[in-house]
Amino acid sequence: QIKLYSFFRSTCSWRVRIALNLKGIKYEYLPIHLVKEGGQQNSEEYKKINPRGHVPALFIDGQTLIESLPIIEYLEETRPEIPLLPKNPRDRAVVRAICEIINAGIQPLQNLSVLQKVENELNGDKMKWAKDVIEKGFDGLEQFIANTKGKYCFGDTITMADLVLVPQAIGSFTRFGVDKTKYPNISAVMENLEKEQAFIDALPQNQPDFEK
Repeated sequence: QIKLYSFFRSTCSWRVRIALNLKGIKYEYLPIHLVKEGGQQNSEEYKKINPRGHVPALFIDGQTLIESLPIIEYLEETRPEIPLLPKNPRDRAVVRAICEIINAGIQPLQNLSVLQKVENELNGDKMKWAKDVIEKGFDGLEQFIANTKGKYCFGDTITMADLVLVPQAIGSFTRFGVDKTKYPNISAVMENLEKEQAFIDALPQNQPDFEK
């Protein structure tokens, strides 16, 4: 039995949900609430599963994997029938670069723990902080994918880059007030991806632990 430890709003969990859906992998959804009870990810029980106290974690093939991109890479290597990376090494590097613009350059700067610190310890405006760091990252991403995009981030085939983009973009545009009209390339790709069933099924509102 494959088990995904997830939180409906976690963008990193969201990426893995899309990957599992695209590859047709059935799994049991185990919710880990990041706010209730001081954050269930901080419990001793969950830290036995993931010592970092983060989501997602995926139990698969008799082992537990952590961190969204290594999980997706594992799925790609062990279940390659529906590929999420191109065959050409250079093209793979480009797709991974798009992933890292978000995974390393945007998401860690506006995740829950950072926003809590900005608000509670630095007495800052967490929403302004998040909007500023996202826009700085999106400014570069918009220019980068101008040279790579077709229907999707990299040509006309869904890749790992799209799995990373969608959660970040939806959260940025709906939660943090980023103006999507400033990013026509990102918005055009998003318009195509939002029609795909695997992406629809992975949306927060379609998860068993969703709450408004």
